[in-house]
Amino acid sequence: MSAARKASKQWLITLPSLAWLAVFFVVPAVLVVVTAFRPADLQGGVGEGWTLATLEEVNDPAYLPILWRTVWLSAATTIVCLALALPMAFQMARCGQRMRQVLLLMVVIPFLSNFLIRIFAWKSLLHPEGPLTKMLVALHLAPENAMLLNHAGTVLLVLIYTQLPFAILPLYAAAEKFDFGLLDAARDLGAGPWRAFSKVFIPGVRRGMISAGVMVFVCCLGQYVIPQMVGGTSDEMLGSKIAQRVFSDRNLPHASALAGGLMLAVLVPMLVIALWQQFGRKEQA
Repeated sequence: MSAARKASKQWLITLPSLAWLAVFFVVPAVLVVVTAFRPADLQGGVGEGWTLATLEEVNDPAYLPILWRTVWLSAATTIVCLALALPMAFQMARCGQRMRQVLLLMVVIPFLSNFLIRIFAWKSLLHPEGPLTKMLVALHLAPENAMLLNHAGTVLLVLIYTQLPFAILPLYAAAEKFDFGLLDAARDLGAGPWRAFSKVFIPGVRRGMISAGVMVFVCCLGQYVIPQMVGGTSDEMLGSKIAQRVFSDRNLPHASALAGGLMLAVLVPMLVIALWQQFGRKEQA
């Protein structure tokens, strides 16, 4: 088979995926960016003509604390999820086939229930009259009037709970392909368990860590349900403001400007990293 024919066959195989991405990602993203340059009308829709007034409204210093809160909560969630997922993926990849299936089932079980139901469950647990609060008070780990809800720490806790499976699964896929004989070789050469884990295993699953980190971080950036349900008025994230502009204020251009800025903040660094990696591979070649 010639190279040209092989390349055309690969393009034909990839075409359905590219069409899916174009229809359900590229086109909506372009519409969001275009809507940001349109005025809002009084009926909650998009008015006629073009304007830069929406971008000037978004350039408001009041958004800086919300933006900072969104970034640090997303980054903290990503770091904690990776720290918890690494040993979990390591253990899952090393155990027997039967136990591996049980652990994998435990990881995906939360997906069998509705996302909102799981958040409501946490809200009930953390309620002042909830079982978790009562247990902490009984153990003298919290005061009588303890309020576990409406805190940034609570938002972080529930974010970690919801995003942890998205970190475990890519890391497990990478760990499953890892040659654990390299760890035995490192131990034979005098490396301790932690040194072998950090110097051999973690670099070996680096791509899985990048995939898991990007997935968790991006999902957290647009989150608005969790801050709204378990956080307070001072725990809003950027996704909360976008939802507010859509459902309460009925200002679609303003919401599109915020969503477009968030989208560009995610896509531009990813594009830079991809180009840098591609350039590095060419330099090595």
